[in-house]
Amino acid sequence: MTSNGRYIVTIVDDDPRLLESLADLLESAGYEARTFSSAGTFLAGGLLDLDLLITDIGMAGTDGFELRNMVMTERPDLPVFLITGRHEIADQSRAKGIGGFFR
Repeated sequence: MTSNGRYIVTIVDDDPRLLESLADLLESAGYEARTFSSAGTFLAGGLLDLDLLITDIGMAGTDGFELRNMVMTERPDLPVFLITGRHEIADQSRAKGIGGFFR
C-alpha cells in the first residue's frame, strides 16, 4: 500500500493496449497501477512494494504460470490473478490444477 493508502496493483502483459486500459480502469477505481510488458522487467523491480499481481498467461519468454510460480517462492501471501484472451484446454487444465477458475 502506498503512503496515501492506495493499494498497489501490478499488471504484467505483453499487449500495450491492455496494459493501458487495465491501468486506467484500476486507477479510476482508486488503485495505484504499475505496468510491465514482460516478466523480466517486472522481476527486476522486486516484489516488496505491491498488493496484487495481475499477469497474462500467454506471454513470450516467461509465461504467467511460470511468473506466478516465481512470485510464490518469494511472496506466497501475494494474490496473483491470471488472465488470458485465449481459451486453450491445456491452459485451463493447468489453471484448475492450481485452484484457478475458468468459465
